[in-house]
Amino acid sequence: MTAHTFTITRRTRGNDHILDITGDLLEGVRESGIRSGQLAAMVVGSTAALTATEFEPGLVEHDLAAALERLAPRDGRYEHEETWGDDNGHSHVRASLIGPSVALPVVDGRVPLGTWQQIILMDFDTRPRERTVVVNLVGER
Repeated sequence: MTAHTFTITRRTRGNDHILDITGDLLEGVRESGIRSGQLAAMVVGSTAALTATEFEPGLVEHDLAAALERLAPRDGRYEHEETWGDDNGHSHVRASLIGPSVALPVVDGRVPLGTWQQIILMDFDTRPRERTVVVNLVGER
């Protein structure tokens, strides 16, 4: 069994900024030499998330933000904000709904994603951030 760990660092704008990190993940799989195993990726921080979806303009520039606005509105009342005197209660709720990580199989040296499926980093905080995604691969070469 072999393990390979790397990080992906991206500057974000916050406020529901979504970035496609699929290429970085697939390059890491190639570099690891792992042919069969598991990829686990986690974004560091409590106001960002990772998921799989189609990275297309209508979805990433409108639909996801609109759905999350209905679930955790920006102008809603959040105890988090009352406690800490900040403005990102909705950011924490949105990140919690999506989740901080993805687990993906590695089969024959590749991640078997669908034709229109990408792995995205979502930043919900209210300001620009530098985000780090920690990736761990385990498996057989």
